[in-house]
Amino acid sequence: MHMEPFHWKKSQTLAEDYISDPERTNGLFSYHYQNERDWQQRAAWLTEENAAPRADRARLVDVLTGYNRRVGNKPAAMEQIAALNQADALTIVGGQQAGLFGGPLLVLYKAITIVQLAKQWSEKLQRPVVPVFWIAGEDHDFDEVNHLYTLTSAQQVEKLKVDHPTGHRTSVSKLPLKPEAWKEALEGLDRTLMDTEFKADLMAKINRTMEGPTTLSDAFAAFMAELFGDYGLVLIDSDEPALRQLEAPMFEQLVMKNENLTESLLQSRSHVQAAGYQAQADVAEDGANLFIYAGGQRLLLHREGDQFTDKKKDFTYTRKQLHDLALTTPEQLSNNVMTRPLMQDFLFPVLAAVLGPGEIAYWALTKQAFELYGMRMPIIAPRLEFTLLEGTVLKYMNKYNITLADVIEQRYEQKKQHFLDAQDTLQLNERFAAVKAEFRAGYTPLVESLNAINPGVKKLGETNLAKIIEQIEFLEHKATDAYRMQFDSALRQLERIRLTILPLAKPQERVYNGCAYINRYGSDWLHTLLTTPIPVDGLHRVYYL
Repeated sequence: MHMEPFHWKKSQTLAEDYISDPERTNGLFSYHYQNERDWQQRAAWLTEENAAPRADRARLVDVLTGYNRRVGNKPAAMEQIAALNQADALTIVGGQQAGLFGGPLLVLYKAITIVQLAKQWSEKLQRPVVPVFWIAGEDHDFDEVNHLYTLTSAQQVEKLKVDHPTGHRTSVSKLPLKPEAWKEALEGLDRTLMDTEFKADLMAKINRTMEGPTTLSDAFAAFMAELFGDYGLVLIDSDEPALRQLEAPMFEQLVMKNENLTESLLQSRSHVQAAGYQAQADVAEDGANLFIYAGGQRLLLHREGDQFTDKKKDFTYTRKQLHDLALTTPEQLSNNVMTRPLMQDFLFPVLAAVLGPGEIAYWALTKQAFELYGMRMPIIAPRLEFTLLEGTVLKYMNKYNITLADVIEQRYEQKKQHFLDAQDTLQLNERFAAVKAEFRAGYTPLVESLNAINPGVKKLGETNLAKIIEQIEFLEHKATDAYRMQFDSALRQLERIRLTILPLAKPQERVYNGCAYINRYGSDWLHTLLTTPIPVDGLHRVYYL
């Protein structure tokens, strides 16, 4: 395995400073992942008797066991779940929405980070540290997770998607797709993947994840179990009904201290803004920071005095009604982006949360909310980042003297033009420029002299000059295009570089699905990333396939 780390500046300033200049974000987080003493202190605090509310550990193990059996997780993962029965067991938790066929590559990298950190800190602390992947099945934005992107042989970024089965605005985990929809998606994926020695095995794995009217969440969980179960990754869907029952006491607290919750979030937002950053998530003064399932939809609640209602006021609840729901039918409630971290910490003894840059930024808004409920924000660890670089693409980069930094820092077009200019032995640009300059030099004085005859004749001359120049430039463009056609193969190679590293003007890991790489190279590269110690240091890494 050959990898090269480098600093790819994060678009989210707060996350960039948290990773590269942590002193600037002091006070916004409870710990820092680069400080080994913080890991020791967090582990000790989780072991102590403290006022933090905690879910029943034995019931949590039962829920995890049932869910992971249902999605077909592997014996190694079941052993990790059993380890949670130990009083001193801790967890590394990270999560993502349930993407089609595994979603973008960054999802795989988040799982790899969780597994890596759990193994590392289990060895350092000499106690169980269990890797847990939290599937955000309660999210209702179907359009965010119903598709994937692949790079076709024609060098087009192709989107493959499944349609919403009902049109209702409810959790992805409550939307089973019909078998024919899965069949169509699978056939679409099959068309995009080249025939390789690994294809049959990959397609068989995917087929096993979508038997019957399966939801995207269930299929995603089954696929993640196929990829990571042997490495002990424990899976849980945030919308699992049995988990909701376990969350009832925390939902009760979120309802009863709802005004205090909003106040704490607003306070943290002030701290974030005072430190010079923009708040990554909206914090509404009347926001309940909870969703409710009503009328077949997942609706965000707002607080009006001592009542809670959705935006259209179709459903209204008193605090007592919402409190009773929390205790008797907690499956009717759902967390938003601000309360999910709190619920996660209530359920699990979270040593560290593995987050992407955007998540790091909005978690900064929750520090006071954790403290409100007697908790402490866990250590925030940035997920590992990679760009997969194939040998063919590397060969092209060397051939045209284009570096990764050239593409990332938007010097690609300049480098491409330099290459084309170097091939221009006819010097078309210079010769056409000289012709236009020579023509203007001879024609302009003549046009100016026409004013003595008649201003209208001069105007006609100016128009005539512009049209002749336009015709010269038309010929220049046609000649340039024809000349470039001679270098069509080189242009395709240059375009392959850009589409590999920065498709859709985004990092590769945020766009492409992992199936294309598994199909082309098998799972050895994933195994290498999972088993080779890689520092969780906030750097981006090029992994040469």
